[in-house]
Amino acid sequence: MITSNRRSFLRFAAAAAGLTAAAPLDALARRLRAGAVAMADGYGPLAPVADDATGLTLLELPRGFRYHSVAWTGDLMDAGVRMPGAPDGMAAFPGAGGVVQLVRNHELNPGPAFAPALAYDRLAGGGTTTLTLAADDARLVGARASLSGTLRNCAGGPTPWGSWLTCEETVLDQSGKQGPLERPHGYIFDVPVEGEPTREPLVAMGRFVHEAVAVDPRSGIVYETEDARRAGLYRFTPTTRGRLAAGGRLQMLAVRGRPRLDLRQGQTSGVRYGAHWVDIADPGRVHDDVAARDGSGVFSQGLKAGGAIFGRLEGAWFADGKVFVTSTDGGQAKMGQVWELDCDGDELRLVFESPGADVLNMPDNLTVSPRGGLVLCEDGTHNPSVHGLTPDGRVFRFARNAVRLAGERNGIAGDFTTSEMAGATFSPDGRWLFLNIQSPGITVAITGPWDQGLI
Repeated sequence: MITSNRRSFLRFAAAAAGLTAAAPLDALARRLRAGAVAMADGYGPLAPVADDATGLTLLELPRGFRYHSVAWTGDLMDAGVRMPGAPDGMAAFPGAGGVVQLVRNHELNPGPAFAPALAYDRLAGGGTTTLTLAADDARLVGARASLSGTLRNCAGGPTPWGSWLTCEETVLDQSGKQGPLERPHGYIFDVPVEGEPTREPLVAMGRFVHEAVAVDPRSGIVYETEDARRAGLYRFTPTTRGRLAAGGRLQMLAVRGRPRLDLRQGQTSGVRYGAHWVDIADPGRVHDDVAARDGSGVFSQGLKAGGAIFGRLEGAWFADGKVFVTSTDGGQAKMGQVWELDCDGDELRLVFESPGADVLNMPDNLTVSPRGGLVLCEDGTHNPSVHGLTPDGRVFRFARNAVRLAGERNGIAGDFTTSEMAGATFSPDGRWLFLNIQSPGITVAITGPWDQGLI
């Protein structure tokens, strides 16, 4: 199983080489340097499309694309456990017998653990679930809890050794004001695709407001993002590749020759910075100001050593020697930036800065398509959408939230069209794009004429 997942991960990275070999993103940079944002028609105009599974209209998509819902909040899983809500980041893995294993985060607050037998903290409501899907048609075969008792599991990332790293977007502990807790939070947990997790945090990877991770399969280095007003980009070099619990070295990115550079300000797309890394001496230091409980203990250590300042770093994905990350509120318009880190050359490049919400409204989760493009999920509050970045450097809207319910499924009712879409990830064969609609909590599988080559 581990070998199979590792091969799949490397194939995925290689398939994305067309993107990171500079064609699409350099083309976008050239257009932006010329003073214009290039918009594309993409796959065509969006229109309401009914869910193949329920007949309900949940999404607007281009002509030729179809989808079906595979999981809803409140559905019954294995062992009689109800499916928790707020699905967020996720990744798909090849499973034994030709199935797809889809591991999903659940961004939930203090409350009873939804699967007490798998709980790190029985008073924490978040965790992960794993869906088993048929590889040919992405239909649900089984569903189970895979980690429980964590908090605000927002994003994470797949590993080449066959697991999902799930991240807590909080540093609450037993003294938190949002409810009683048994244990401290603010960690990363390793969730195997098969079998049960250890339920123990990877403390050497730092305690801070985590968002996503991206693993370089060649070195085993893990890149970590931080969702804070002043955020750092970190890397964790494990003592032993693939054994994160054995410890390692946590560092924060700094710009060569420009200590404490604030990258949140408006930047010229395509600008490049030389990067180096500064050590975090105490990864477990959660606060810089203990009285204020500011949660910036790790960030402040890096900043004092010259680390660079980003705005709300969220999504992260590795492909072909590069890590792509999103700064959700970075840039002059505060509508978001996409950054590229060359892991081999230690060079940071601004791929894209949104000039306004009509172009791109606060990008969050992202993934790299096996056909050579980026898929970006918006975190904005007005008709959140999923965008694509085409191979010739154009951006376009691919999907829009259209969820309005009147109790048709699990008694859920309301207008959810302002809920964020999250967790974009492709099936191992690239045929299906999986997405979450965070509220009311729906996971969908989308397929269509990908061979047009846009994403």
